[in-house]
Amino acid sequence: MVLPNNHMSSQENIAGDLTARDGANGQHPSTSGFPIERVRQDFPILARQVHGKPLVYLDSGASSQKPEAVLAAMDHYYRTHNANVHRGVYAISEEATAALEKARVKVARFINARQSKQVIFTRNTSESINLVAYSWGGANIKPGDLIITTEMEHHSNLVPWQLLAERSGARLEFVPVSDDGELRLDIYTELLQQQPKLVAMTHMSNVLGTINPVKALIAQAHAAGALVLIDGAQSVPHMPVDVQDLDADFYCFSAHKMLGPTGIGALYGKKALLEAMPPFMGGGDMIRTVTLRKSTWNDLPWKFEAGTPAIAEAIGFGAAVDYLSALGMQAIHQHEQEIVTYAMEQLQRVPELKIYGPAAAKRGGVISFTLGDIHPHDLASILDQEAGVAIRAGHHCAQPLMERYDIPATARASFYIYTTRVDIDILVQGLLKAQQIFHF
Repeated sequence: MVLPNNHMSSQENIAGDLTARDGANGQHPSTSGFPIERVRQDFPILARQVHGKPLVYLDSGASSQKPEAVLAAMDHYYRTHNANVHRGVYAISEEATAALEKARVKVARFINARQSKQVIFTRNTSESINLVAYSWGGANIKPGDLIITTEMEHHSNLVPWQLLAERSGARLEFVPVSDDGELRLDIYTELLQQQPKLVAMTHMSNVLGTINPVKALIAQAHAAGALVLIDGAQSVPHMPVDVQDLDADFYCFSAHKMLGPTGIGALYGKKALLEAMPPFMGGGDMIRTVTLRKSTWNDLPWKFEAGTPAIAEAIGFGAAVDYLSALGMQAIHQHEQEIVTYAMEQLQRVPELKIYGPAAAKRGGVISFTLGDIHPHDLASILDQEAGVAIRAGHHCAQPLMERYDIPATARASFYIYTTRVDIDILVQGLLKAQQIFHF
């Protein structure tokens, strides 16, 4: 969807809005009672300046910022019970093991998994998807089998299936994306008639912000005899997710996009599927017995967690889940819906700006756009230098989607719990400034 712009020559109004940020109290207006001031105080990085201006961080779709609670939890582990897990019988090792497994329980509860053993700690969403592609895919996908995915996928939910198809002789088909940034559900229904083995799709597009109706799509796939893997990297941080209600077979997400540290993510899978799957990697902790010629495997979830895990990161992951849970995922989703609605309205002030994707009611807190003939990389650089605004520019690891819209790249602003209307106003002012610079 390309939204028209009704340019208002009222830059003074925008500048007036900006004054609220730099005024006597520096307050950020709240959205529907969301405690934005208290939330922002929990993020130390938001107090810093960039190029002499307050940081406006609008790249949470790539990686979120971290609250003090997450930083403190990881620091506490390193300061008080830094030891390897599962092997030691001494006090601090047992403490570290308990903290790691407690974090797993928190993550499982956060997505409403039936059992914590259904949550496998991985490095990130990409590794979670690759784990399924190599383990489940290697054991179950045969020559001629069909895998369905979509045109809006992140490369992490495309490349592993391409590699699996090359190894197995399977074939890939893709659900197209409409001009409005939504999946062509009529084509999806037609593809399901070919009896696919697997459907792999994103819950929310990292480029268009489109929130796909995955519960209904999963039910359709199951009726056709297919399993379903959902890429939840952009959904779990921003909205309530109940894997049992969705009936997802596999669900993948990353900690660093949901206030947690980098280097850790999660794979949820149905227990029977995980138990039947062979290990993904070999090494320590994933074994039960080892002889020179044969080994047997540990129980879930450790069968898929070879070697020393990311212990501090798992603890930070658990702390992030605690923080989000305290705010409430429905409240977070509502806050972001109000922010993205406001942003799409305000961006119409900028002439020649095109927004890609559906209306605000059908998207999460992501807006990708182009601005006339200004290259997105130049735009991002100017916003950084002139306004202290951090946005993403490029193909966003979604090159097929860029080809679908016949564009090389977009600029992308993505929002989270600490994003305010004032941040949006500063973005708009920065875009108007960029136009002045390029059209002088």
